[in-house]
Amino acid sequence: MFSAMVKKEFLLVLRDKRALAVLFLMPALFILIISVAMRDVFTQNSVIFEITIVDLEKSKVTKEMINDISKNRSFQVADNANIVITIPQKYSQSKKRLKIEIKDSLKSDEIELFKAKLLKDITNLKLKIIKNRLTEFSDEAGAAIDNISLESDELFELKYNQSEEIPNSTQQSVPSWIVFGMFFMITPISTVFINERKQNTLSRLNSMNVSVFSMVLSKIVPYLFIAQIQAFVMIAVGMFIVPLFDTPALAINGSVLALVFLSFALSLSAVGLASLIAVSSNSTEQASTIGGIMSILLGAIGGVMVPKFIMPDFMQTLANISPMSWGLDGFLDIFLRGGGIAMVLNEALMLMLFGSIALGISMVMLHARIKKGFE
Repeated sequence: MFSAMVKKEFLLVLRDKRALAVLFLMPALFILIISVAMRDVFTQNSVIFEITIVDLEKSKVTKEMINDISKNRSFQVADNANIVITIPQKYSQSKKRLKIEIKDSLKSDEIELFKAKLLKDITNLKLKIIKNRLTEFSDEAGAAIDNISLESDELFELKYNQSEEIPNSTQQSVPSWIVFGMFFMITPISTVFINERKQNTLSRLNSMNVSVFSMVLSKIVPYLFIAQIQAFVMIAVGMFIVPLFDTPALAINGSVLALVFLSFALSLSAVGLASLIAVSSNSTEQASTIGGIMSILLGAIGGVMVPKFIMPDFMQTLANISPMSWGLDGFLDIFLRGGGIAMVLNEALMLMLFGSIALGISMVMLHARIKKGFE
């Protein structure tokens, strides 16, 4: 009997194309859109300076420097820009300085940011000049210059918020929309519950001595399974689709076993809340409204809508009440910090406890409503 009930739930879910679109297509699109849209913000390349470059030397070295600047996302080379950089004659053969003319007013911090971003390209030029001069005396000395790297990832290891690294756009968006997408199981679960209640299916099952526990368990098993597929499809989007749009690819730096464990705990939490809302609602419209509002509220508080690391301190503390925050923190432990089961154990246990309590309450409420004839 139980296996037949589970099979029935699988068939109902697979026939509901709209529900499958909500569970799979919506979070996949959000991952792609948010990752690409927030790419420069998370990589701190959102400030772009429009510049005009006047090369009076026109040597091979200065042309290489102009080419490097053109490839820098922080600069947009154009005619008649507000910032004009003039490379004087014999610049590479003397101690002459670049001339920078700012036509319109800029704030002092913007000027400092501009100089900092330009410094790397200027330093690279100076290194090439030194290499050319050293090569005249020793090929070995000139080759040694090539080993000098000015890439920030090789020069610095940045830590934020008590030694916690800031995620890039993909590391933030993928777990965020996995979490948010799972909690949208409220819609299909509530539709099945309420339709079967209106058709007296639940009452007939109860009259056949099918326990409330079996009824609820048969409904959540398919969704627990689908949630795992959903999570790994979203991870695949982050790993293989997002990089096609010149955005960092998602890397699973931690334990895959920890990822499966956390995904199951999160799905149990989402299914528990969805079952509770479905059982307590009187119509699919009511369940969808309550579920939608609750999902958005938990997501906003839990760091899905706005990353927690840019929230004020009191909001970061408040975020700890949201199960979405627990799931998001667990995924970041795996994707960003290379965590294993031990690192995500606390978040996973809280999610499982939340889901178990919600399922327990929903079973009690369903039993009471069956006894009252769903009045």
